[in-house]
Amino acid sequence: MKKTNKIVLITGASSGIGKACAEFLNHKGYHVFGTSRQANKSTSNSFEMIPMDINDDESVEKTIKYVLEKAGRIDILVNNAGYGISGSIEDTSIIKAKEQFETNFFGIHRICREILPFMRKQNYGYIINISSIGGLISLPFQGLYCASKFALEGWTEALRMEVDSFGIKVVLIEPGDIKTLFTSKREKISALLKKSVYKKRAIMTIDVVEKDEQGGPSPDKVAHLLEHIINDTSPKLRYKVGSFTQILICYLKRIIPDKSLQWILMKYYKLK
Repeated sequence: MKKTNKIVLITGASSGIGKACAEFLNHKGYHVFGTSRQANKSTSNSFEMIPMDINDDESVEKTIKYVLEKAGRIDILVNNAGYGISGSIEDTSIIKAKEQFETNFFGIHRICREILPFMRKQNYGYIINISSIGGLISLPFQGLYCASKFALEGWTEALRMEVDSFGIKVVLIEPGDIKTLFTSKREKISALLKKSVYKKRAIMTIDVVEKDEQGGPSPDKVAHLLEHIINDTSPKLRYKVGSFTQILICYLKRIIPDKSLQWILMKYYKLK
């Protein structure tokens, strides 16, 4: 199938990785639809933006229906929408924990349940889930964010096997620290609680995280990787993208003792 015939739907396309991917694929000749909760005609000058709340059944159903009516099908779904909370696990309320999972995990589940019947019918499709290196290695004071990505990793592994016979390819992209507005939008729970016993340590750790993010590669790097994946007829399950150090630590996790990995992470994030 020619690029100009491929229909791409990208969630969370108003900024960051989603926007970079949408603009890059649009420039390459793909027919791109992007979504965000606050989407409007001025959100993008190059691809069509559609308002959609991935946490709302009706909103998701309406958007998928709109794209199918306008384009006839959806060949590539990029599940990018998400957000992050930071803070100690003890400081994180059940309500906040559920909000984190509602967007980062159940939102993707909701979209895929809506779109899979159509991909099965056309016997073709790519579902690309934007996970995180934090879905492979949990980081201090990002426990709930990492947990939502760990859940996405396991969910994606299962889905890949379930839909393989229908010609649908399911892939994880696992970015490390990428320079985007994700940094400024992070919700800092422990840092905002005056009486939190974790406040000082949480602030130090998140400062390291945010410095790495702002010194990280451009989201364009993810966009180039995405195009490579959707033009591969037999893509791998996982693709990591980020700094050499962050990718290296993922491989070290497989071979060094847990205590050693914990010491390295705590030292790096100024907890030792």
